[in-house]
Amino acid sequence: MKDEIYLYNLARWEALAKANALFTRPKLDLDKETARDYLGLDRLGVKGDLSGKTVLCLASGGGQQSVAFALLGAFVSVFDISPSQLERDKAAAEHYGVAISLFQGDMRDLSCFDSDSFDIVWHPYSLTFVPDSRVVFHEVSRILKAGGLYHLMCANPFFSGLTHNDWNGDGYTLKHPYEEETVTSYPDQEWVYDQSKSPIKIQEPREYRQSLSRIMNGLINEGFLLAYFSEIKSNDPESLPGSWGHFADIAPPWIEYIWYYYPNIINRMPGSHKNTDATIRTVQLPLKFA
Repeated sequence: MKDEIYLYNLARWEALAKANALFTRPKLDLDKETARDYLGLDRLGVKGDLSGKTVLCLASGGGQQSVAFALLGAFVSVFDISPSQLERDKAAAEHYGVAISLFQGDMRDLSCFDSDSFDIVWHPYSLTFVPDSRVVFHEVSRILKAGGLYHLMCANPFFSGLTHNDWNGDGYTLKHPYEEETVTSYPDQEWVYDQSKSPIKIQEPREYRQSLSRIMNGLINEGFLLAYFSEIKSNDPESLPGSWGHFADIAPPWIEYIWYYYPNIINRMPGSHKNTDATIRTVQLPLKFA
């Protein structure tokens, strides 16, 4: 899948890697104890030993999450659009002496993986880089084992396209309609990369709004059950109005989820639409890895 969306994202992330952007810097100071904290597993309610678990770090290149999971004993694969990002995963793995598998491509097409391949799919911020999140969710549901865990971090759709630059003296003004796939673009924040040292001008991020309804119903319709939900804010009450910290404290920019894949929990009536009434069985769900 190499359409214009693919080419734009590929070019941007290759450029970000060359500029040594924050998300492209390998994490080289971890050990088994700190790896678990770095991933936030206890905070997210992910319990148990990960040794021997199969993990896919989806759109997660850069040598960060992948090596943390590998240090915890998991069998790790990384899938990313950027070859340069994957090179950082390779370098980080060599630094720690762990093995990971690398795959290059577009997250809308995960056909390189067999069905039921993974216990965990770990998906950092990238969902809004494609127009329709449901395409990604369908791919994830195919490759995730029943009972498997899907971690997703994405943009808060209510504040899509809004930044600290929208401060008007009283607040942050919403400008874009709350519609599916509304395209937004904005300058990279200062903390993303050192723009004064970048050899080229990097294309601004291009994102597509995914409404909360689309995200939630898209995952529910694929058979996912929600186990954790959090709005991520700066928690910086002393920051000045018009700064990134103040904006992120007023309008949490990101949302984080933990979903578990149980495709047979909801028994839909024959001929009914996925969004209509459904009969639900009560079951005991093992929301941890033993």
